[in-house]
Amino acid sequence: MSKKVKIYNDEIKETVIGESPDFPKYTTQLINIANQNAQGTRPKVVGQMSDLIQEFDGRTFEEWKNWYEKKHPKARKKASDKIEKMVNKMKKAMSKIDREMIETWVEDLVLYKTFAGLRFQEAILKKVADMKNTTYQLANKSDESKGIDGYINGEPVSIKPTTYKSKGSLSESINADIIYYEKKKGGITIQFDF
Repeated sequence: MSKKVKIYNDEIKETVIGESPDFPKYTTQLINIANQNAQGTRPKVVGQMSDLIQEFDGRTFEEWKNWYEKKHPKARKKASDKIEKMVNKMKKAMSKIDREMIETWVEDLVLYKTFAGLRFQEAILKKVADMKNTTYQLANKSDESKGIDGYINGEPVSIKPTTYKSKGSLSESINADIIYYEKKKGGITIQFDF
């Protein structure tokens, strides 16, 4: 009978390194966010770690630490400086957060962004109509039941995710031009050929 066992990261660190730093609750999460913003531990600052560990031919943590420090003597300081600057900026920003701002943020996320995220078809229709220097109109319920999401210059269009193309034999037949979209960070990419 086979057994399945999980070895937790803390246990791995303790086995291969020995004692490691203990951080107060929430601090590592905040430092991680600051580091992401500051890009303090990017390869250009600290080196490409996956390559460096392959290059290293020692066995112990102390050997690794000494080897790394010789190869990149200023890297930890540079990374720490970048992160510290960002932590200070975040402290300033944190001091500006009050109940009113939190309520506004929740309203923006729950109401505005959700509505815009789920009702983005009109923005797509408007963009294509603007590009074609013409008009657009949203579909009514009857049109939607036929797969039509709107009209551009009076012609029916359907708006589908780019994954729709790869579904092979499509079960529905839409009698309209199709605008494909893909949600990306910060917006939507659209593609059409009519």
